[in-house]
Amino acid sequence: MIHYIFTLQDSGRRAYNRCMAKGNTGVYETIKKDGSTYYRASITCRRRHISLGSYDTHEEAHRAYIQARLLLHDRSVGVLDYHAPSALPFEKWVSLINFRDNGLYISNPVYIMRKMFYYYLNPDEILKFDADELFYYSSHKIQRRGNHYFAADYGMQVNILNRYGIRSYAVEGRDYFFVNGDVLDFRSSNLNIVNRYVGVTKEVHRGKTVYRTRIHIRGNYIVGDYDSEEKAAAAYNVAADLLNKLGCKKNYPRNYIESLSEAEYKEMCKSLVLSQKLYELNF
Repeated sequence: MIHYIFTLQDSGRRAYNRCMAKGNTGVYETIKKDGSTYYRASITCRRRHISLGSYDTHEEAHRAYIQARLLLHDRSVGVLDYHAPSALPFEKWVSLINFRDNGLYISNPVYIMRKMFYYYLNPDEILKFDADELFYYSSHKIQRRGNHYFAADYGMQVNILNRYGIRSYAVEGRDYFFVNGDVLDFRSSNLNIVNRYVGVTKEVHRGKTVYRTRIHIRGNYIVGDYDSEEKAAAAYNVAADLLNKLGCKKNYPRNYIESLSEAEYKEMCKSLVLSQKLYELNF
């Protein structure tokens, strides 16, 4: 049953009728290595050949072709008109509609808007990005694990917040927050980064704004208060080095301070004062 055909406008039904009249099925029979048969569906539009996937039966593959043809001809159908069950997976549905409306075929579920684009994980989970991120996310697939979003990059799962200088261990509401409250809006204007470095928080202490450095040993130890974020980040590194020299086996992450040259970083580290309590620890 291809009941979804009758929810489309007349232009879509006419496209379906033309397709059937011409005998276009868009289906190709293929043999697997084990000798069994499966069917591949594809469609060509604007000189672009688009694969629609593999199916167990000719009927399933043909339904996918017909649905793709309807999507490409009927502009009244939008991304959120998708409903399951469908001949096409949701990602392909989004890709075809984006191609129809914007002339750019992207295999990932992206729909381009003016100065931004949507990345559809599913019909109810829509991530928003600035237009200058399109090149990256057109070739890097996003997945969700718990409340975190990752992009597959060279065989690794990279937290997409890392692209904005937000570390994986950062805590929303403390180290960064979403300006408009939408946790799916990753446009740079919506991300306010408060604490960029591990172990560093911006605080008001005795009426003065300071950057406080803490390091976790068997609890959180205050390393010291500093007048710049860079000094506080460097102090965390120095404290981690000290603890490892004293026998602590914990593998502490290190802060990379991009704004400092190697010589500037070394000179800064020499001038930093750490809490005396750190020197008195035994492991």
